[in-house]
Amino acid sequence: MSTKHTIERLGHRGDGIAMGPVFAPGTLPGEEITGTLTGDRLSDIKIVTPSADRVRPPCPHFKACGGCSLQHASDEFLAKWKAQTVRDALSPHGLDAPIRHTITSPARSRRRATLSGRRTKKGALVGLHARASGAIVEIPECQLLHPDLIAIIPALQALTITGASRKGEVSFALTRSDAGVDVAVTDAKPLDGELRVKLAAFANRYDLARLSWGDELIAECRAPAQTIGVAKVSPPAGAFLQATEQGQNALVAAVKEAMGSAKSIVDLFAGCGTFALPLSQNSEIHAVEDDADMLAALDAGWRHAQGLKKITCETRDLFRRPLLAAELKKVDAVVIDPPRAGAEAQISELAKGSTTIAMVSCNPTTFARDAHILCNADYTIQWIDIIDQFRWSPHVELVALLSKK
Repeated sequence: MSTKHTIERLGHRGDGIAMGPVFAPGTLPGEEITGTLTGDRLSDIKIVTPSADRVRPPCPHFKACGGCSLQHASDEFLAKWKAQTVRDALSPHGLDAPIRHTITSPARSRRRATLSGRRTKKGALVGLHARASGAIVEIPECQLLHPDLIAIIPALQALTITGASRKGEVSFALTRSDAGVDVAVTDAKPLDGELRVKLAAFANRYDLARLSWGDELIAECRAPAQTIGVAKVSPPAGAFLQATEQGQNALVAAVKEAMGSAKSIVDLFAGCGTFALPLSQNSEIHAVEDDADMLAALDAGWRHAQGLKKITCETRDLFRRPLLAAELKKVDAVVIDPPRAGAEAQISELAKGSTTIAMVSCNPTTFARDAHILCNADYTIQWIDIIDQFRWSPHVELVALLSKK
């Protein structure tokens, strides 16, 4: 039975929410809709009164593919909604801060993605999963991923036919590099001598920069380098990298502004040097990260670059062994870019000092929790910039400057 509802707001996953609460994917605040209610979710949704913020989705795969959930909303609406998401996370802690602007990466700019492949009777199917489903949707006209990633789908289909089990699903972690596409394959057949030979031939035939199979390197035709500042860095296979080049540039610009004229900086959760390398043009950096391979890539990039100040690297689990307040007294400023879980233990040590802090976060909820710890220790959030690398998704990323009162 169809029922009528008015959407009041968007939830943190991007679904419209009506009184109840009732969840309605693909809807916007203010819209009157009808649909079939099962539990607390609507299906067979029809828009009776559309929002002025509703737009035609630019991608023909939008209805079937689960890669994007908010293509039906205007860019202006999404920018305001993501800013409000940050305010809503801060509010329960009694916090507020000026949000200066939202910088959104352009369409077809995602340089990092994970696609899935499955063998079929006629060949192979490669793409993204459908919404809330294990079905794979082909995405030849995807408006999210960089065209270089779409261009190698035929290679991934060939790899699926060769390397996937008959009933299993294989995963391809793709990263666009300066030298071509870096492909890291997981959940595939175990390697043997014959398969190694075939895979090496595939890497050359399809001009892949690098091909990895599980934990093993199959072929590196060219070093899959990324440009970070003035350095060239070749991250380990499947390593974390900012989702878009434009997003990385915006994050670095905001962090540089926050660091000002600091002469010595600690970069916590440094990864492959997203911030350490650009900042080392003017400052000495101590980079801390628990992944030794990523730190090795950072160090190699620094050593081969010209004109950079000293970078020291330390492999350390900052969740179990955060840098102590006494250690942090030696530096002028700190950059911290933790995973979604935040960094409560490390933040508690930072709260004991009076260092300028640039906090980078991909989770407004844990950012607000950690910022609250600092603000209780007389820090102030000077400003927040929202860097939207995950266009058409509910994902929110930000940079904040915090300093002592």
